[in-house]
Amino acid sequence: MCSNIQVSQVKMHHMCNDSLVTLVNGQFPGPAIEVTEGDSVVVHVINKSPRGVTIHWHGVKQHNNCWADGPAMITQCPIPPNKNFTYRFNVIGQEGTLWWHAHIGFLRATIHGALIIRPRLGPNSYPFPKPDQEITVVLGEWFEMDLFELYEKTENRIYGVTEDSYKLDVEQGKTYLLRIVNAGVDKAYNLKIAGHKFTVVAADANYVKPYTTDIIAIASGETFDALVVADAPPGRYYMVAQAVQTTEPITQKRVLMSRGIVSYNPMKWSGDGTLEIMAPELPDWHDESPSFYFHGNLTSLLPQTVPSNIDEHMFMALRSGYNCLYGGAPHCTVTMINNISFQHPSTMSLLQAHYYHTMRNISSLIEFPIGPPMLDFNQTRTTTATLVKKLHYNSAVEIVLQGPPGQMSYSNPMHLHGHDFFILAQGLGYYDPEKDVQKYNLVNPSVKNTAHVPMNGWTVIRFVASNPGMCNYTFLTDICVKRSVF
Repeated sequence: MCSNIQVSQVKMHHMCNDSLVTLVNGQFPGPAIEVTEGDSVVVHVINKSPRGVTIHWHGVKQHNNCWADGPAMITQCPIPPNKNFTYRFNVIGQEGTLWWHAHIGFLRATIHGALIIRPRLGPNSYPFPKPDQEITVVLGEWFEMDLFELYEKTENRIYGVTEDSYKLDVEQGKTYLLRIVNAGVDKAYNLKIAGHKFTVVAADANYVKPYTTDIIAIASGETFDALVVADAPPGRYYMVAQAVQTTEPITQKRVLMSRGIVSYNPMKWSGDGTLEIMAPELPDWHDESPSFYFHGNLTSLLPQTVPSNIDEHMFMALRSGYNCLYGGAPHCTVTMINNISFQHPSTMSLLQAHYYHTMRNISSLIEFPIGPPMLDFNQTRTTTATLVKKLHYNSAVEIVLQGPPGQMSYSNPMHLHGHDFFILAQGLGYYDPEKDVQKYNLVNPSVKNTAHVPMNGWTVIRFVASNPGMCNYTFLTDICVKRSVF
């Protein structure tokens, strides 16, 4: 499959304002790229914008091909203005919904789109009833501020989200496969359709045991495939994406809900030509329990071979906090892993430095610590460095992802490039290695590329480091986003 995409700045009128935004092919969201499992994919990126850009293929494993992965200054330098770059990669052993997005600054807020991988044998080979129609739903966020300015001057703000109404026409009795992408940079969402249920059949392009629920809790970067049967009385029903927000006492701005309308066709209208739109009952916007319950009920469709002999144990304390050392603002909100915020190399990408054996010339480079500093869980002592963890090929890795209770924290989505991983368990409070290991699902854990770490809780993942090269591990809540590299 071969495709051309052009990145350029376009004037848009949205939320009563005219904005200059950076888009792909003039579309927001960008075009869906549809391929078949086994395809070789070639995408020519033409950068007509005034800033450098890269594209990340979120969830594509890129085996032995990390130079096509896309994170700026990790596997490649940004594509300069008025220059081109060609991504080439194979899609092997993956089916379902993934997505693509810019991987530099905040540009993924407007540069993103779905990546749909269809089965080689067609829709009749789905391990669930064949749907009558497939529909892609991309959740995103709109920022009134210029994204370059936002990235450079991010403070302790929570930005609002609103969308023009989306309409989905359905027919009584038919089944629809929704391919749902959370392309937002900042928020997890509770997605509901009044009077209807979802049956989740895939997560991050991995099939799951069908799970029926009235709510899909989707963190930033996650994708879900869900069946919806149009079995309600003919009418109009709101489809609502409600943002979940921390309860911490920071400056907050109430987030507007994104709403679409599911409309039955044909349908009977009332005498005055109107029909009331039914709204779903939503949880409190501070309540993260629906997300905890939702993710805890996801299991793989088939038994999995989970590595039992672990070569590398890592503990990552994830946090968002004020750092008084940044900028002229009274506070700057930064994200940290083990009290360290990531600093990008400035002269060449890490992959290039590794290839030319010049990693030692990156002055900010440090070995990733296996845990946080003892007795130092405050938010003001933040080291800035280029974190790199060296793993042996085919080593089995277990990582405990911990969001410290009682401190300023959000639900923390963590995305691993180049690999899928097993989600063994999640919990609230502090992880207890003696007790919580009993909670591990070693039989049919969900297989994902993005892990939701509960607000004030923990998640444990395992994977085999089977993809040589530079594999980015990203804290997806983009408030001065920080990452590590394997």
